[in-house]
Amino acid sequence: MKVALIGAGGTAGSRILKELIRREHCVLALARTPSKVDACYGALVRQLNANDVLAVSEAVRGQDAVISATTFTQTNPRNLIDGITAADVMRYIVVGGAGSLETSPGLREMDDPRFPTSVTPEAEAGCRFLEQLRRSELDWSFLCPSRFFEPGERTGKFRLGKDNLLISETGRSAISMEDYAIALIDELERPKHVRQRFTVGY
Repeated sequence: MKVALIGAGGTAGSRILKELIRREHCVLALARTPSKVDACYGALVRQLNANDVLAVSEAVRGQDAVISATTFTQTNPRNLIDGITAADVMRYIVVGGAGSLETSPGLREMDDPRFPTSVTPEAEAGCRFLEQLRRSELDWSFLCPSRFFEPGERTGKFRLGKDNLLISETGRSAISMEDYAIALIDELERPKHVRQRFTVGY
């Protein structure tokens, strides 16, 4: 597939980029600072301001799908959604956050008093992004990681969930960025969560 990856220079974005290349997709790697994008054979790297609607539209036009791995507090969701919509690209997959997931009925991860206050603005912005997606006409998917989302091993062994935070038998909620990337590209290749939020964890 022809896939535009916005935020390809980030920690999660770089893992997604490698997974796309591993599976031989044709990747347009877009980043505010192209020099931060890992050199991956076969990827075309371009600069992009994700808050510029026209620039987003021009950059992703002609792609089969768009993936974004941007920081929510630094990106206006409306600009991304409007730019992708204007480019007539319907399939859009977003790297979400764990904060919006439920830990019990009606209680989100971000509502827990132990939730780090330093992360709260990003979690709140992620919730707003999800609401904007729900009002859009795009065939979107919003993949939330588990509580601990860090670089690690690519094992290919994980579970998928919907709206609830996944917790392992040992009581830990985690997913490596490498395994997260597998789950995300699986969704790209074999869509099962169109216009849905879902999650991945061990």
